[in-house]
Amino acid sequence: MSRNENTSAASLADQLALDIQAVIAASFSRGEISGEIPAVITLERPKNRDHGDYATSIALQLAKAAGKNPREIATILQAAIASIAGVVKVDIAGPGFINITLDRASQAELVRTILTAGSKYGRGSALQGVKINLEFISANPTGPLHLGHTRWAAVGDALGRVLSAAGADVTREFYINDRGRQMDLFGQSVQAAAQGNPIPEDGYQGQYIGDLAKEVVAANPGITSSEEFREAAYQVQLAQQQQVLETFHTSFDVWFSERSLHESGAVEHGVDKLRSQGHVFEVDGAVWLRTTDFGDDKDRVIIKADGELTYFASDTAYYINKRERGFDICIYMLGADHHGYIQRLKATAACAGDNPEYNIDVLIGQLVKIMEGGQEVKLSKRAGTIITLEELVEKVGVDAARYTLIRYPVDTPMVMDIDVLRRNTNENPVYYVQYAHARIAGVLRNTAELGIKSDLASFDPSQLTHDRENELLGALSDFPRIVASAAEFREPHRVARYLEELAGVYHGFYADCRVLPLGDEAIAPIHSARAALCAATMQVLANGLDLLGVSAPERM
Repeated sequence: MSRNENTSAASLADQLALDIQAVIAASFSRGEISGEIPAVITLERPKNRDHGDYATSIALQLAKAAGKNPREIATILQAAIASIAGVVKVDIAGPGFINITLDRASQAELVRTILTAGSKYGRGSALQGVKINLEFISANPTGPLHLGHTRWAAVGDALGRVLSAAGADVTREFYINDRGRQMDLFGQSVQAAAQGNPIPEDGYQGQYIGDLAKEVVAANPGITSSEEFREAAYQVQLAQQQQVLETFHTSFDVWFSERSLHESGAVEHGVDKLRSQGHVFEVDGAVWLRTTDFGDDKDRVIIKADGELTYFASDTAYYINKRERGFDICIYMLGADHHGYIQRLKATAACAGDNPEYNIDVLIGQLVKIMEGGQEVKLSKRAGTIITLEELVEKVGVDAARYTLIRYPVDTPMVMDIDVLRRNTNENPVYYVQYAHARIAGVLRNTAELGIKSDLASFDPSQLTHDRENELLGALSDFPRIVASAAEFREPHRVARYLEELAGVYHGFYADCRVLPLGDEAIAPIHSARAALCAATMQVLANGLDLLGVSAPERM
């Protein structure tokens, strides 16, 4: 397979795809195939390794334009692909699939690629130059972050890491819902608790209100009005939310206040922008946005007949504000009760003159249920309602909480079993993956003590010929593709599931391929090669865990 110093960071599959593309271009130039040279060659790893190391359906893609059947196309390409350096066999299967087998040494060169790239292995450039605003959590500053926020705190942060790994310029943004009646009720609730009065019937309950009242009074002894209590408690509660998120390894670049939209005139500016696009109309004194032009089930009121702005007015202004700040894509991560927002937000983007299929992306997260001792946990010691992020972390730790929340698709409800997450067994997914990393770290400590080198200078790829080694190399080569697909589909759970599969493949390799010499056995090149393969696996596990914001321990 053709190589040079500049392609060392490219995966084996990437290089093979480029070589196949060159083969196809040569076939076009000879007039053997007509049509259009494909911009991308997709390679798959066959589940059955008897079908080769890589497979491509490119012959099926080329057939129609070329006016030939796929097997004929595959036959034309077969010999030329077989001549690519490192390819030992090319077979044609079914209607025209091309199965490619590589020599083991060529595949083992992946170890060199991984160890050279280090923490950068798996990163790509598919989203290079794309500015993304990633908004998640978006809580009221009126109480502790609860379990629904916790899911987004983990998944949103992981998605930001994955998008960055795909080359995007990502800004993580927390939208503070600090305007409206709920803020007034919050201030009145804290004031009542501070002054020993009953909390309003529709006010905020829970031990945390009393705690806030004490803290506010201690810092402001002369405080009297509900407005003063509201503002002082707002700052304390927001700071607590920020602190607990930092503890959870979730950080934001921007904390955006809803109030600021109204105080800066951004809402009026947003209405003017939409009006200039021709989608604003008035009926009975109210101002509407004609979102039905773009698939919404009904038009939306922006300004009521009495002049009061609707929540939707804030939503539209906020979207326009993001776009005017230079973001190409605005990703919204909303709770399960916001499903109706998908179409109205997309329609808003269209009304603003944008492409709703590109410039805006709305993800809906479903509910999380916590089980402990066979019973669902519903009550919070502090909030009096659903369990808080802080309490979940106290029960299972940051790593277990984050990993478990991330490893499931967000559009499906999930159940967290506290008892399972406390166990140091293979049924606990985060333990299973972290143990694989720690196990390899232990192996490498032993190899170092014996004088077995795992560095690139001592690495001989021709030593790695065992089927288990080949299987592990195949799994490692998949990591860049997994990261790219996780970014493309906004699904960081793909990384978690990949890590579990990789850990399983490594354990199989470790059981069948001795890394350390047995007894008085002399140290040989095979031991160094396997130690280097272990080091490459440990690097990929660490890179994947980092994308999830989960630690990669070297001892457990």
